[in-house]
Amino acid sequence: MYEFLAGIAQTWGLLVFVFAFILVLIYAFLPANRQAFDRARRIPLDEDQEHDG
Repeated sequence: MYEFLAGIAQTWGLLVFVFAFILVLIYAFLPANRQAFDRARRIPLDEDQEHDG
């Protein structure tokens, strides 16, 4: 019984994680999110300019 339940949990767990990974990829590459990610990408550079000034 344990081996059966462990096999189901492993299989469904893998499927859930693969599905979640695909959703994250879709979210990351949506054109509507490009501006927000571009702003986030520049945060470290903007902070360096504040400390140098």
